Amino acid sequence: MAKASIAFIGTGIMGGPMACNLLAAGYSVVVHNRTRAKAQAALDAGAVWADSPARAAAKADVVITCVTDTPDVQAVLLGPEGVIEAARPGMICIDMSTISPDATVRMAGRLAEKGVQLLDAPISGGQKGAIEAKLSIMIGGPVEVVERVRPILEAMGRTITHCGPVGSGQTTKLANQVMVIHTLMSMAEGLAFAEKAGLNLETTLAATSAGAAGSHSLKVLGAKVLAGDMAPAFMVDLQLKDLRLVLDHARRIGQPLPGTALVTQLLEALAAQGRGRDGTQALIDVIRQLGQGGA
Repeated sequence: MAKASIAFIGTGIMGGPMACNLLAAGYSVVVHNRTRAKAQAALDAGAVWADSPARAAAKADVVITCVTDTPDVQAVLLGPEGVIEAARPGMICIDMSTISPDATVRMAGRLAEKGVQLLDAPISGGQKGAIEAKLSIMIGGPVEVVERVRPILEAMGRTITHCGPVGSGQTTKLANQVMVIHTLMSMAEGLAFAEKAGLNLETTLAATSAGAAGSHSLKVLGAKVLAGDMAPAFMVDLQLKDLRLVLDHARRIGQPLPGTALVTQLLEALAAQGRGRDGTQALIDVIRQLGQGGA
């Protein structure tokens, strides 16, 4: 759907750069965010402001949401002054948040009653991927609808994968988060071990990131650790939200995830120290604390 009219709701750390990339690709974009100031970069790039999700969606062919959690998506799409109030047959909604797969299926049913198709298209790649339009996008929904909006998705992401029916994108994202959290843990434990053993961390990072231990977490977050930079590319609080979704879904389907449960507890300890708004690389500080008083 080349040069469709787009409403973009949720212009935070990820959504803001994504909206800017759509503008750079020549799309007309109307934006809404709970805090208008967070939409300023998109407004400066040519977006038009709307005071509510319904007003943003009023003339849009495609509505994109990128907000924090399941209740936020429900409010934006189905609540008072939500997108559903402006719904019309043929409209496509693309939810790029990370939320409950089950809730996604239920919302798709509600929107379908109005002739609106909901695609779930959560993203991976962090703030850097959002800025550089190199996100990985995991999509659930009818393949023919996915193909209609593929040009829009290509303005924001580099890898676009159709995962199956509605809800499949969210479930794939939860599997992604399971894998990501273990690379985060390996970075934190490996660098904490190297530090305690007296190694030069820059040398250690260069040696390990070039071999089988290499990962996005080690290369990108490891570099932040070495710089003492705990600013968020992805916040601890948001990672915990995702992991709770993972563990809830895992319990429902009867799949134990012991490693994921452990990392969740460690991140919860970090949040309990008042560091929920730090970047997830701050996990290393919990590992360091466990080593205090050792040899």
